[in-house]
Amino acid sequence: MRVFFDSSALVKRYVREPGTDLVLAWCDRADEFVVSVIAVPELISAFCRLRREGRLSADQYRTLKTDLMTDLADALIMDTSPQVLKVAVQSLETHTLRAMDAIHIGCATAAAVDCFLSADRRQYAAAEAIGLKVVSV
Repeated sequence: MRVFFDSSALVKRYVREPGTDLVLAWCDRADEFVVSVIAVPELISAFCRLRREGRLSADQYRTLKTDLMTDLADALIMDTSPQVLKVAVQSLETHTLRAMDAIHIGCATAAAVDCFLSADRRQYAAAEAIGLKVVSV
């Protein structure tokens, strides 16, 4: 099963919060782990914010970063393409979304994923509206 993890879902693989157990279960179910190229800077940004807030030590930050990069070595990382941008623009024109959320939707569509995981309600609704099977985490 080809599963797309939006950044709001993927972060739950590394940082314990509501939805972590569901994300971990989907990680186990996935035959193919798919993310957008923007997931990497978005997760590193989240880890850095947690570090600045004192919620992660320097060692914990390094461990999370290493774990993320190790996991992504085997992932399908979707880059932007005309197809991705077309779906992203259509999503922005028809839904209230942030630009990066629309790019995730475009990447998931281009990758022809079986399932799209997100913790963002607006993104969830937009992805569902364009025909993606969505799981809210």
